[in-house]
Amino acid sequence: MEAKIYNQKGTADGKITLPEKVFAAKWRSDLVHQVVQSMRSNKRAGTADTKDRGEVSGGGKKPWKQKGTGRARHGSSRSPIWVGGGVTHGPLSDKNYKRKITKSMRAQALFSVLSRKFKDGEIIFVDSLATSGIKTKDAVDVMKNLAKGSGIKTLATSKKPKVLTALFGRSEKTEKSFRNLPQLEIVFVKNLNPFDVLNHQYLLIENPEESVKFLESRG
Repeated sequence: MEAKIYNQKGTADGKITLPEKVFAAKWRSDLVHQVVQSMRSNKRAGTADTKDRGEVSGGGKKPWKQKGTGRARHGSSRSPIWVGGGVTHGPLSDKNYKRKITKSMRAQALFSVLSRKFKDGEIIFVDSLATSGIKTKDAVDVMKNLAKGSGIKTLATSKKPKVLTALFGRSEKTEKSFRNLPQLEIVFVKNLNPFDVLNHQYLLIENPEESVKFLESRG
């Protein structure tokens, strides 16, 4: 398996051999669903909390006598059917939403998603995104060139974050130059996960030689 490597001018001036276990893995919808749902669950704060009728203040006195008023009988103004009363079966902060995801599950789910993206032509490899200075204009030019070279206009024209850009290492100049582009969301290869990849239409991988080696080592 081979893929083109683009330079900042949008020209395909190289190729990379891709490991089949990463980019030709079987589509496992059940595993991907399990991992993504677990990641979403793990992000929940779990701070929502309500009070039942025994926790809200007031309501110690019977609102009116049991008989003779012509009104329905009530024992407390803190009943769930009263305004200001307790909440029935509401969320409690002591609920634990955490789900365990093993390294193997996470890696196999990522390989499955990457393989589907690669098969659909939604992964672009670029040799480097390094810029000489912190200039958004330079980043715009790079994306325009890549859009023209790859034939994917979204890389340059989208106003929504449809392109997940995976950098191999930290670079203040690169990060600050590209972070203002509305079509991009910047992450690092070491933090790639199925949830983020599926949330974007395209994946742009920088420094493919080292990035692919790292991805392969995760499995």
